[in-house]
Amino acid sequence: MKLKDIDVWVVGNPPPHFGGRYFIFLRIRTACGIEGVGEVYTATFGPEVVRHMIEDVFERYFLDASPFNIETLWRRVYGSGFNQRPDVSLISVLSGLEMACWDIVGKACEQPVHALLGGCVHERLRTYTYLYPSAEQDASLYFDAEASAERAIHYVNQGFTAIKFDPVDPYTVFDGRQPSLTELSRAEKFVTTLRKAVGDRADLLFGTHGQFTPSGAIRLARKIESADPLWFEEPIPPDFPEGMARVAKQTSIPVATGERLTTKYEFARVLEAGAASILQMALGRVGGLLEAKKIAGMAETHHAVIAPHLYCGPIEGAANAQLAACTPNFLILESIERWENFHAEILIKPMQWEEGYLVVPTTPGLGVELNVAVAEAHPYTGNQLHLEMRPTPLPPTVPA
Repeated sequence: MKLKDIDVWVVGNPPPHFGGRYFIFLRIRTACGIEGVGEVYTATFGPEVVRHMIEDVFERYFLDASPFNIETLWRRVYGSGFNQRPDVSLISVLSGLEMACWDIVGKACEQPVHALLGGCVHERLRTYTYLYPSAEQDASLYFDAEASAERAIHYVNQGFTAIKFDPVDPYTVFDGRQPSLTELSRAEKFVTTLRKAVGDRADLLFGTHGQFTPSGAIRLARKIESADPLWFEEPIPPDFPEGMARVAKQTSIPVATGERLTTKYEFARVLEAGAASILQMALGRVGGLLEAKKIAGMAETHHAVIAPHLYCGPIEGAANAQLAACTPNFLILESIERWENFHAEILIKPMQWEEGYLVVPTTPGLGVELNVAVAEAHPYTGNQLHLEMRPTPLPPTVPA
């Protein structure tokens, strides 16, 4: 069996753009006609540049190779260009290609991917969603504790038992910073208001995006500890796990991190430093399914758990689910709400979400098929990045 050709789609994600401005999907076909799909989660270059990256890496390393030789393909790409180090853009491209190979392998073996990575441990996966605005709301929701509490109750009534939010944005390329007193007060009011609203019906996941210095994150943690969040996410930038370990040692809230990390080598630094006990790998960036399985195994030896991250499309989400299903130390899976709307339309058959849980697919491969007609009907025509931060420092603030 040999890999013969590839198609790549940059798909515009219609408003309200939950999951990002666009998704980058690919499909690899073998000489014998088996197709596998993957998704690339990279935000560092424009999407058309990434398309060419995908095609280049496929032609150099995957063309005419066997999809079963995942370890060999992985090492060749990882070491390409005399590199041999975690490179977030290269490894994101590799992730999507590796994901598609697993989809092909599963179909060839007539097994779901999780059956080939150790077998199913969890038939249903507990999920959480970010606190997204309703059609009548906008991003000001995150500065309004009472309105956010009402939105949280809406999600809990749908069946979610965990809600994530970040009331301390915006974030800037000049982070980490010390939080202002205004930010500290807003965060404290936000989390206590949500806790009062949902009671013990749902866990609160306090998400930040690397905004703070270690000392600033410790100050913030002390403000929100009384609401007993399930985690404190990425409290400082991802390049300093030793500093994140200082935060973890100073708070009772479990620290979570990983959406911006790639490969087992970066996650090993997190575990060795004691920086986090919840790892949030994104399957379209971390290095693919086998790499994520290795990271989950390393985490197991540290009595840490995994909570796969999702802020892109449903093909990465399906790969996340395959990993979670076969991982003993799985905690919870991120959803984009209930996998509805465009996240369902872009698939031939939507993922099955029931009362707070995702039902693990049992069909061969990743368990999903891309709806090519929908993908081609929604081309992304802009040139913005998938995610961007404020390019200037925040102005100083003082208490009101």
